[in-house]
Parts: sequence; C-alpha cells; structure tokens
Amino acid sequence: MRDETDRKIISLLQANARESATRIAATLGLARTTVQERISRMERDGIIDGYTVILNARPDAPRVQVLILLEVQQKETKKVISRLESYPEIRKCLSINGEYDLCISAEAPQIEDLDLLVDEIGQIPGVIRTNTSVVFGSRIDRKRDTPL
Repeated sequence: MRDETDRKIISLLQANARESATRIAATLGLARTTVQERISRMERDGIIDGYTVILNARPDAPRVQVLILLEVQQKETKKVISRLESYPEIRKCLSINGEYDLCISAEAPQIEDLDLLVDEIGQIPGVIRTNTSVVFGSRIDRKRDTPL
C-alpha cells in the first residue's frame, strides 16, 4: 500500500467487497475515477489478491470446528498448501514452528465431513502425519460477533 487513502479503501472493501467505487469515493470525499484507479493499481500490484463471499453463520446452524496439525516434508510445503486451498472447509492455514509445520482450522456442518477431510489431507503427497483436535467452543474471538 502506498498511503492512508489506500488503507481506507481496503478497509471499506474488507467490510463490503461489493461496495461500489462510487460509494467508496463519496465516503472518502474522492472522485470515483480516483478510487477506481487506486483499486485497479492495488489489484495489479497484488495488494488486493481477490474478493470473497463470507457466509453468515446463523446461530441455529450447527458447525463443527477442528484444528489439524500437519507435519510436512519441507520440499513439498508449497504443493501441500496449494492442494489445501481446494478444500472449502479449511478456514485458515497457519505456518508454525515446532513438531508440526502447519496448523489448519476447518469447519463443516457435521463431524463426519471433517473426518473425511482429515483422511483426505493425510493422503496428500508430502504430508507425513496429522494430529486433529475438535474445538468445543470459542472463549475469545475478536473476528466474529456470532458463536461457532
């Protein structure tokens, strides 16, 4: 990012990725063309890598979450991560140090879905072993306003 204006544009897009350049411009007191040019530049420069849909988790819709630790052959890490990107159940993949190399947070409506996911992840070439824990609940979550 180049300046505070870029950060403000990104902040507005993070709150609503479908926000129009016209509305962003009005909010920031800028010309629409200025906002559109800045967004285009940030996309070209790889600052904005894409847009996504965030599903609204209804409080009555049960979700099961697991944390999966992976030990990965070092030379295969990029390939493993690329393969992990294809699983929509995976919400986050963190690089960690210690006995394991990656920590994955995944969620699905049923534990059986996650059981299959863990089995599939264990079969990815380059994955040496996995260790999975079921999440019982969230005690602090600064990114969500609704419970799991």
